[in-house]
Amino acid sequence: MTVLGQYKRERIDALAAQAGQPEGEGGVSLTRSAFRRLRRDPVAITGAVIVLVFLAVAAFAPLLAPRDPITQYLLSEIRPGSIPGPRQGFPLGVDNLGRDLLSRLIWGSRQSLLIGFVSTVLGVLVGMTLGILAGAFGGWVDAVVMRFVDILLSIPGLLMAITVSVLLGQSQTSLMIAIAVTQVPIFARLLRGSMLAQRGSDYAVAARALGVRRGRIVFGHVLPNSLSPVIVQATLSLATAIIEAAALSFLGLGDPDIARPEWGAMLANAQDFLSVRPALAIWPALCIIVVALGFTLLGERLREALDPKFRR
Repeated sequence: MTVLGQYKRERIDALAAQAGQPEGEGGVSLTRSAFRRLRRDPVAITGAVIVLVFLAVAAFAPLLAPRDPITQYLLSEIRPGSIPGPRQGFPLGVDNLGRDLLSRLIWGSRQSLLIGFVSTVLGVLVGMTLGILAGAFGGWVDAVVMRFVDILLSIPGLLMAITVSVLLGQSQTSLMIAIAVTQVPIFARLLRGSMLAQRGSDYAVAARALGVRRGRIVFGHVLPNSLSPVIVQATLSLATAIIEAAALSFLGLGDPDIARPEWGAMLANAQDFLSVRPALAIWPALCIIVVALGFTLLGERLREALDPKFRR
C-alpha cells in the first residue's frame, strides 16, 4: 500500500470513528458513557435483573423444576368443578390434568423465550439485509425495497402473523417465522434511515471523494456506525415477540404438541377453568407481563443511553 493510500485509509477511519463514537461526558466515548449511565440507572438495572432472572430460569429449567412438567398426578381432589390449589409437593397447585403448575411455568419460560429470541433474530437478519440493500444502493433498489416494506407495514402485525401461521401450518417453526415476518419491515426501515444519515457524514463524503470502493464504505464504516438503533429496537422487539407468541398460541396457532409447556398455550388451556381456578391463567399471564416489562425497561433506557438526543 502506498503512503498516500495509507494516509487515506487512516483519515477515513479517524472520521468514521469520530462519527460512530461521539464524545460523551468528560470526553469519554458515547458507548462507554452509555454503559456507565446504564450501571447507575435503577430502571435499567431493574430491567436487566428481570431479564437475567428469566434467562437463568429458562437455562436451568431441568434443575429448578420440582417435577416433570408433563406427568399427570392422580390427585383425589381433581374432579369436575374442582382443581386443587397449593399443597405439599405442589407449591402452586396443579392444572386440570394434574400437572405441576410451577414446573410447567419454569419449563414454559424456555419455550417462550426461545420463540422470542429466534423470531427476533430472524427478523433482524432479514430486515437488516433489506435495509442494507436500500441504504447502500439507493435509486431503484431503494424504491423497490421500501415499497415492499411499506406494504408490510400497512398490515397490522398480529393479522400478518395469523395469516402466515395459517399458510405455513401449525408448528413451532411456523410460529417463529410468522412473528419474524412482522419484525422485518421495522428493522429494514430503521437501518435504511440510519444508513442514509451516515452516508451524508463527513467520512463517507471524504471516502467517496478519495475513490474508496462502495463496499468498503458501507461495510467498513457506514453499517457499523448505524447499528445502535437496531440494537435498541431488537431489545424492544423481544418483548413484542414474546407477547405475539403467547397471543398466537392462545388462538391455537402455536406448537401442536399441547403437552409441551408454553405460557400462551397455558393461558389457552386455562380459559375453560377461570371460574374454578383463576390462578391457572394468572400465573402464566404474570410471567408474560413481567418478562416483557423487563425487556421494555432495558430497551428504553438503552435507547436513551445510546442516543445523544436523550442525554441530559
